Amino acid sequence: MSNNLLRRVVFPLLPSAGWSKSWLMAAIVLVAWAPKATAERVEVALSEPLFETNWLETGATPEDEPELSGLTSLESGLDEAASLDAAVDGQPSPQPVLSLGESAPEGGTEVATEAAPAAVAVSLGALETSEANTSTSALDLGQVSSVTEFSDVLPTDWAFQALSNLVERYGCLEGYPNQTFRGTQALSRYEFAAGLSACLDVVASLLGTEQVSAEDFEALQSLQAEFAVELDELASQVDALEAAADELEATQFATQTKLRGVVFSHLGGGFSNGSIQAEGVNVFAVGPDRTLVRTIDEEPSLTFGNLAWINMDTSFTGEDRLNLQMVFGNGTAPANFYASAGLFNTFGTPFTFQSGGLNPNDLAIRELSYTFPVGDRITLDIGPRINWYRYFDNNRYTFLITGANSFNSSGGTQVNAVDRGAGAIAVWDVTDWLDLRVGFLAENTEFLPFNTAADTTKGLFGGTNTLTAQVGIQPFDSFNLRLLYTRSNLEARGGLIGGAVSEPIYGFADDGPGGAAVGGLANSPADTFLINFDWTPTSWLGLFGRYSYGSTHLRQAGTGNKLGDLEAQSFQIGVAFPDLFKEGSLATVSYLVPFDVTGGGDFLASGLGDGGTQQEIEVSYRYPLTRNIAIVPSFYWIMNANNFSSNPDIYLLNLQTQLFF
Repeated sequence: MSNNLLRRVVFPLLPSAGWSKSWLMAAIVLVAWAPKATAERVEVALSEPLFETNWLETGATPEDEPELSGLTSLESGLDEAASLDAAVDGQPSPQPVLSLGESAPEGGTEVATEAAPAAVAVSLGALETSEANTSTSALDLGQVSSVTEFSDVLPTDWAFQALSNLVERYGCLEGYPNQTFRGTQALSRYEFAAGLSACLDVVASLLGTEQVSAEDFEALQSLQAEFAVELDELASQVDALEAAADELEATQFATQTKLRGVVFSHLGGGFSNGSIQAEGVNVFAVGPDRTLVRTIDEEPSLTFGNLAWINMDTSFTGEDRLNLQMVFGNGTAPANFYASAGLFNTFGTPFTFQSGGLNPNDLAIRELSYTFPVGDRITLDIGPRINWYRYFDNNRYTFLITGANSFNSSGGTQVNAVDRGAGAIAVWDVTDWLDLRVGFLAENTEFLPFNTAADTTKGLFGGTNTLTAQVGIQPFDSFNLRLLYTRSNLEARGGLIGGAVSEPIYGFADDGPGGAAVGGLANSPADTFLINFDWTPTSWLGLFGRYSYGSTHLRQAGTGNKLGDLEAQSFQIGVAFPDLFKEGSLATVSYLVPFDVTGGGDFLASGLGDGGTQQEIEVSYRYPLTRNIAIVPSFYWIMNANNFSSNPDIYLLNLQTQLFF
């Protein structure tokens, strides 16, 4: 029963005797106890698991990541039953100090009621309370003789007379040593029971005395009869709330697992100003002649694709997390129509415009790992399929869901050869402004036809793998700086290194003029360095950028001799406009160079072009329609595509929708 109901219905009808008012208040609060107990069941059933989940691809900051829950619809469906004139608050808050010389049991369920302390704030002496990180014990409490001694209780307070009765007539109410009562502070059910019992003991001791008359009992019985309808209605509401809680407990997905996901849909098209030159027989293969260049005279068709991520995050202790993400989809972006061999899903392609698995509409496990704390400041993630992008090269304004979203702009183009892999990643939060991340992953990506981590001839160290270290610095809240180094082992296939597991190489590399027919390449190491920043100088403006340099130390098959180094750089700079036209929206404009060859270009069978430098301008705008639905129109302008300076410009447009559940 809320304080609104007490103010509107009960207090105006109380008899004039002070004793009757205070005693009836205790009885009314006792009646209010039943809906509170039921409310607690609903609050527990609706509560989120006791762990935070950065469940998407990420780099998401807390403000980026939507708070989603499979229980949302059930929670909203209980709004009417849970209203009860604000009788169900369900939010824990600091406990009031009540005093009867005994302490409440630890772990007692808290019941939040705005009015309860003012009605029956008669409590337990040995309680500890948290208010501004301080603790008050029974020894600090003192009996007051008048309600006016409380500095925070005014005669205009609706419960002033009730407090006056409890203090001045019956002496069963105590305050804090600083002469405050703190009437809006919550109390636990144990405290309520003990406090109510104390005042009832005082009342019982008065039975049969001159202070308690037959008229008082008759007045109470009359009020009970007068409010019988309201009490019956309250009982019905309690029954309905009980039924809703039972249904929720019976139908919830799991008590330890959070189920949620997102569905992306894309409509994309594009055109060029003329014929486009591209290396290789197609976007996946170089062909027997490394000098082959094909000419693309046609334009891609308008395409539609979709992708879904389904997450099941489970906690066993409240601090750990078992990560399981499944994926399926069917999508190919029009930009791939123009790309050279080894550049599939790079320029002009939104990150989520893909199929997800090896084949369209295949259901695949995208992530599988177990995260747990080691001490207070270290977190360890270990498993067969860890998502590298959850931990490294994050950026506030290039998060693939909310910001610059193409493959080339959502992350460094040269920084990492393993998207998902088997291994472990450790995060050490050194201080509030400094963190260190280190991880080793062996290739185990869901969309590739091979899996070197599980191959008995290659294992964790014989195929493609990466060792990454990152230092994150946040000197102030609006600025983030990340310094990253990756040491990679790149696996050669068919005498070539390239494609999806070849960064810092963009395209395909061989052993130079003469190509793979001479023997080709062996597995080769590579080093990549990256700096990444985002800065929000004002609430409406953001700046972001990254620079990377990579060197691949090519080795010859058979002998293992070093042939030379293939060196390249990439960079990106951009501006962002948070909350443009609507809170939660984000517009970004960025300029980037994905792969600028600075040395060893003769080793590239695809990717060098005619020696030009590809440049891109990307514009995207994410507009949330609702909490769970957003649209993202994007525009991509590609200059010198495939590193051919003679290529005309390419223009690509994409409309993305996002549905969270």
